[in-house]
Order: sequence, then C-alpha cells, then structure tokens
Amino acid sequence: MTTQAPAPLHWKIVIDAADPHAQADFWAGALHYTAEDNSALVERLLSLGALSGEAIVEYHGRPAFRDLVAVRHPDDPYDPETGTGLGRRLLFQRVPEPKTVKNRLHLDLHAGPERRADEVARLQALGARVLREVREPAGQWVLMADPEGNEFCVQ
Repeated sequence: MTTQAPAPLHWKIVIDAADPHAQADFWAGALHYTAEDNSALVERLLSLGALSGEAIVEYHGRPAFRDLVAVRHPDDPYDPETGTGLGRRLLFQRVPEPKTVKNRLHLDLHAGPERRADEVARLQALGARVLREVREPAGQWVLMADPEGNEFCVQ
C-alpha cells in the first residue's frame, strides 16, 4: 500500500501595523507585488449584513477591510470571488500598540551587490530608512526599517 504525502500547507506572513493600508502600499512597492482587491467580498458581506460600514475603508478607489489588507506576487493565482491570493502573500493587520522592540522575524531582499545601492535608494524613496550598513566576514547588507519601523535587510 502506497501512502501519499500530504499537500504542502498554504501560508502567508502576517505583519502587525498601525496603518495596514500604508504598509501594504510600501511593501507592494518594495517587492513589486500587487495589493489584493477584496472589494467583491467586502460588497457581498455588506449586502448580507455580515459586515458593518465601520469595518470598511476606501482603498485605491474601492471598498476594503478597515483592519486587514494583503499584497501578493503578481504572477501567483488568486481566488477571483474573494480577491485572496493563493501564493506568496504578506497580510497586514491593524493593531493598537506600536512596535517597541526588534523584530523576531524579518524579510531579506536579495538585490545583489551590484544593485544594492540602487535598491536601498529606491526603498528610501518609498519611505524606508537606513539603520546601518553591515560588513562582516559572512557578507554585506544594509539593515533598513519600513515606514512603521519594522527591520528588514537588503543583501
């Protein structure tokens, strides 16, 4: 009897944010990702009375969840009924407390040594700031912070 391996789990990285929509815009720009369009789902939930008007905002000219928004890789599949990505995603959720300590998880953006300086400049133009440049025997990278202070590295 042959046993079949279970299918890989679908996953996303969830990031707490004071302003999830601004964070989604920053990271969509940083990664060349696409902000998810959940407007059909939001409108359906509103029409069913399952969602109040206080739970939505206008985002890129369409109704969106007030406290949640995701970005996805533009080539990955998504559910057309909900707009939810089915591949590489970052989900930003509103939380009341600000970031206070170093991240336990962070993203590394791999630009390569020949593109690192240009990528750092592009990310600064999107709202990131350089925290420090790291040169170690193991490699070189730039430690940066997104607009809400979450650290990430550009290698």
